[in-house]
Amino acid sequence: MHSIEDLLAIMARLRNRENGCPWDVEQTFETIAPYTIEEAYEVADAIDRKDYLHLRDELGDLLLQVVFHARMAEEGGHFAFADVVAAICDKMVRRHPHVFGEAETAPSAAAQLANWEELKAGERAAQGDADSSALAGISRGMPEWQRALKLQQKAARVGFDWPDVNPVFDKLHEEIDEVRAEFAAGAGAARLTDEIGDVLFVCVNLARHAKVDVSQALRHANAKFERRFRRMETFAAADGGVLADRPLAAQDALWDRAKAEERSPD
Repeated sequence: MHSIEDLLAIMARLRNRENGCPWDVEQTFETIAPYTIEEAYEVADAIDRKDYLHLRDELGDLLLQVVFHARMAEEGGHFAFADVVAAICDKMVRRHPHVFGEAETAPSAAAQLANWEELKAGERAAQGDADSSALAGISRGMPEWQRALKLQQKAARVGFDWPDVNPVFDKLHEEIDEVRAEFAAGAGAARLTDEIGDVLFVCVNLARHAKVDVSQALRHANAKFERRFRRMETFAAADGGVLADRPLAAQDALWDRAKAEERSPD
C-alpha cells in the first residue's frame, strides 16, 4: 500500500534535473495550471457519470497536480507540501468554529454559508484587503460562467435579486430581443459581444433560480449533442454514405431520427 510520502518521492524523482523526466523538469506553474483545471473537470465528469472507479483514478490525477505544484514551490523556496496541508487544516478549523470551537451551530446550511462568508471577509481584512464590497473575494481565475454565478450569489445575499423565476424569464426574453435587434441593425462584434454576454449572464441566473448546476447542465447538453450527432453519422454510414455529403434537410431528418430513437421504450 502506497502513502502520500511515496507520491511525494515519485514527484521529487521526476523533477530531478540529473536523472528525472525531461518533460516534468521543464514544467512551470504556468504550464501545469491548465492540466490542473482539466483534471478538476474530469473529476466532475466522473461524478456526473457515477463512474466511481474512474473517480478514484481522476482524484489521483488531481492529487498529483497538487503535489506537482507543491514540489515546484519547494524547489523555489516558497513552501512545501506539508505547508499546504497545514494551511488547509488551519483554515478548515478556523472556518468551522461551531464544530471545532465553542460557537453555536447555525440553524441552517444557508445561515452557515453566511457565517462562512463573514469569516472569509474577516480573513481578507486581516490580510490587508481593503475591499469591503459585497462582491469582494471573487477570483478572476475561474471560468466566467462560474464567476457570473458567484457575482449573482453574493449580490443576492444583500437582497439584490429577483423574488422568483418569472422576472428572470422576462429578462431573458428582453435580452434575446436586444440581440436580435443588433443582428438586424448589422451591429459589429463589440455590440454583439456585449448583448450576447447579457443573454449568457441571465441564463446563469435562470439556472441559479432553478437550483441547477450550470456546468452540469452544459455537460449534459454537450453529451446529448455528441451522442445524437454520432448516431446521425452511424445512420448515414449504414446507408452507404457520409453525413457531410447530405444536405441540411436530410441531416435534420437524421437528427430527428436519433432523438426519436432515444425516446423509444425499446
